[in-house]
Amino acid sequence: MCCYIRYRAITSAYYRGAVGALLVYDVTRRATFENAARWLKELRDHTDPNIVVMLIGNKSDLRHLVAVPTEDGKSFAERESLYFMETSALEATNVENAFTEVLSQIYRIVSKRAVEAGDNGSSSTVPSKGQTINVKDDSSVLKKIGCCSN
Repeated sequence: MCCYIRYRAITSAYYRGAVGALLVYDVTRRATFENAARWLKELRDHTDPNIVVMLIGNKSDLRHLVAVPTEDGKSFAERESLYFMETSALEATNVENAFTEVLSQIYRIVSKRAVEAGDNGSSSTVPSKGQTINVKDDSSVLKKIGCCSN
């Protein structure tokens, strides 16, 4: 119980400024999928309503042990307006695609906000069309707009 209380005390600081999240469950363990609803509620309670959330069913390489069919993941994602993808970290299947999709959607939202704010982009931290975003570089656009920073 004490660990849970300590965790609860830091949640708002942990989620502050988040613009994207990967909600991952193990396709071979139904309980992890069932917990996704609770984690999603927590995300939505502590983040901006426009946060990009992708539901990810991991361990897709273990087809013979599947406890959560793809359709269950897709249905939950559709009901909750989430992006959905199945991945295999072991085989590196769709892992990069998942991050790329989330980053693309974040960029789309941030760009739309800049346009709606009347920002012509000249002094904006939003990159121009075609500009490369280096997510490993501390000076990247995503760092400047609040992603992954404290």
